[in-house]
Amino acid sequence: MSRWSVVAAVVLAVAAIPVVPRLLPVDDTDVSAAELLAGVQGSADVGHSGYAETEGAVQLPVGDDLGDVGELLAGTTRLRVWWQDADAWRVDRLLLSGEVDLVHDGPVTVAYDYEDAQAVVTEDPVLRLPRASDLLPPTLARTALEDASPDDVSRIDPRRVAGIDAPGIRYEPSSDRTTVERVDVWVDPGSGLPLRIEVRASGPDASGSPDVVSAFEEVEVERPGDDRVGFQPAAGVDVDRARTLDIADAAGRYAPFLVPPTLAGLDRRSDDAAAAGVYGAGVTRFIAVPLRGREADPLREQLRAAPDATLGRRRTVVADGALTVLLTGSAGDDRAAWLVAGTVTPEVLEEAARALLELDFVDRDGDR
Repeated sequence: MSRWSVVAAVVLAVAAIPVVPRLLPVDDTDVSAAELLAGVQGSADVGHSGYAETEGAVQLPVGDDLGDVGELLAGTTRLRVWWQDADAWRVDRLLLSGEVDLVHDGPVTVAYDYEDAQAVVTEDPVLRLPRASDLLPPTLARTALEDASPDDVSRIDPRRVAGIDAPGIRYEPSSDRTTVERVDVWVDPGSGLPLRIEVRASGPDASGSPDVVSAFEEVEVERPGDDRVGFQPAAGVDVDRARTLDIADAAGRYAPFLVPPTLAGLDRRSDDAAAAGVYGAGVTRFIAVPLRGREADPLREQLRAAPDATLGRRRTVVADGALTVLLTGSAGDDRAAWLVAGTVTPEVLEEAARALLELDFVDRDGDR
């Protein structure tokens, strides 16, 4: 054999090493769907670290007023996570240039922007908009399956995720109020940690491909050290404290309303009286937030430009895949507008909006 033949053989052998495990059959286990579901629902304190990617196909035409919601639901989000338990974790969102980190310690979360050298410290509110950590495979799976019962799930074929032969379960919601047709989750059989989740929308316009896929590319199911989940600002980093986290938190604290304990037949998730709320559970949930004109008008303009927007005299509705968004009012309206959005049908949001528009003003202390 010539020297170049030997070199070529070595190169091919080395290149094939990472491919071989993917070609091997995936081992399955006899663990039941009910056992896997219990593992998923109880996985909040399973320590782990790794790298995950989320692929979103939901096109929500919103600007910066809703934080990163639009970016998180569309395209690819790359996340690095160190998770001790539900009270101590760090999630880095990796960008083309730099990163934005979330460091969580008990009731406090630090949002650190590497490029801007700025950190903002806030207390976690009862109500907030989605953030990058909510898209991690374990977090998203726990949220989607939180109200699922053993009778609601079934076993599906296993698949290899981040080098782990992971048995799978499928959840098909029975509620006719949700826009989600099914949720598939693949689980680490030893710990119950969800490794991959696919969410598919229902309805005649659903493409059949997942609306959201979140999966680990690398994972180590082991509790990371304290040094991995802490935040020590470097010299030159500007650290600020904020009273509110985002527009939903601010509205909930200070807007002159009190949302009811039930809307559209779904219960409010928090017992605390507030001007905004999250209703329902699992994949049948929505958020209701009052907006001032200066916040609602630009958002309404963006929503009305969506290709599938339904335009009414007093409301704008946009549905894309599993997500439905409704905004009440019209441009220049003196009344507060209500943003209601979630993985529920337009009919559910219409019913909720009608009730919200009937709410009386209440006196509340504080300024938004």
